[in-house]
Amino acid sequence: MKPLNLRVMVADDHPAVRAGVQHTLATSSTVSVIGAARDSSELMEMLGRHPCEVLISDYSMPGGRFGDGITLFGLIRQRYPALKIVVLTMLESPGIVHSLLNLGIPAVLSKSDSLNHLLPAIHGAHANGRYLSPRISELANALDRGDYGIHMLTRRELEVVRLFVSGLTINEIAERLHRSKKTISTQKGTAMLKLGLERDIELLRYGIESGLISASPSSGPAGATQEAASA
Repeated sequence: MKPLNLRVMVADDHPAVRAGVQHTLATSSTVSVIGAARDSSELMEMLGRHPCEVLISDYSMPGGRFGDGITLFGLIRQRYPALKIVVLTMLESPGIVHSLLNLGIPAVLSKSDSLNHLLPAIHGAHANGRYLSPRISELANALDRGDYGIHMLTRRELEVVRLFVSGLTINEIAERLHRSKKTISTQKGTAMLKLGLERDIELLRYGIESGLISASPSSGPAGATQEAASA
């Protein structure tokens, strides 16, 4: 039998993480790291030039032309359907884990867990299995219990989300709650991370599906939101 030698690409915007992953895998006889990218622009260019079996990628990699997170992974799965993706992330949200698993990502690792999970995750993903590091397994169990969602938000985050999905802008919410626009934007962004949502339209749909606003077109601002969410 031919010895296993998997070609692996690494993508992370933090040099220390890229170096740590490469160092961890350097002694493996079954894996060869063929490249490392710092954002989605570099990653997509390298994937086009260097075929590989497995990609190890951070979830949040700002700055690239192809975005990051679910948007980037969805694009990669479309262009390279045979490529197995191992997500390495510091974000610990059941909602994000839910989105990744729904997308078909076979392996998800938390940066708070040991990098020793990398090699079994690579092998598991390549074998069409699933591998979750201990912390991610806890979050997946929370998903199974239904122990995630609106109740994960702080009172202020929920307040901002409720007003946003009812049709108010960031400026209007800031005026109503007597907070700065920066604070409102931060609270909205944090809430979306906790819920595993990336785009405003996803947040609007979530507001309808979770009962935060009425789905009735005749319910004023919320009705306008429903119309936008169904677009």
